[in-house]
Amino acid sequence: MARARLSLGSLMWRWGLGMALVTWRYVWSITPLHRVQARDSRPRRPPAVPAGVSTSGLQGSDTGSGPLFHRLFRAEIAGARHDAAALVDALSSDFERFVPREVVRVHQADSDGVAAVGDDLVVDMPGPWNGPVRVLVAEPGRLRLGTLEGHLEAGQIEFRATDGDPLVFEIEVWARAADWKVRALYTHLRLAKEIQLNMWVRVCGAAARLAGGRLVDGVEIRTTTTPP
Repeated sequence: MARARLSLGSLMWRWGLGMALVTWRYVWSITPLHRVQARDSRPRRPPAVPAGVSTSGLQGSDTGSGPLFHRLFRAEIAGARHDAAALVDALSSDFERFVPREVVRVHQADSDGVAAVGDDLVVDMPGPWNGPVRVLVAEPGRLRLGTLEGHLEAGQIEFRATDGDPLVFEIEVWARAADWKVRALYTHLRLAKEIQLNMWVRVCGAAARLAGGRLVDGVEIRTTTTPP
């Protein structure tokens, strides 16, 4: 019992300290953010689940609650020394290098550590923040994940890169709140939504560093909201 209490205490300590660090870095972030928001009556649904990938446990956007959000994070990377395929391959093989390590841990059942189609991953954040996902697409320059039961959101997220001068790195999200309780949480705690947004911005910054280049002009964030 004492061991369980110690584990819980350690968990809460990491969550409290980690969230404080994330919030601090968010408030003092100097990455320029260019936000564009719009409403659209036409649902911007995620792509279909590829044939051959198990749909067991998947939370499609149709199962969620509230409005459907379509977000596109776009970053141009100048002076990149690695190409698009190498960048996404680095993401697939070591996701933790891209996310805020003060609160995030990534667990993967596959022993070789490379995300392959059909693999299940858990983006572990203390409290109600765990994010189980399944790899739907893993190909050169593209990695797409679908949310699983227990995730705060219902939908898909895709990471991709395109070669060029500059190299372009994008994160595209199609998602709704998993249920009405999560919807209420995000409605009343805007900071939680902003911290989540900041996490994807930091992934863009990490992508620039790992590509050996630099962000040209911050990160562009386009959000389209489709009413329920």
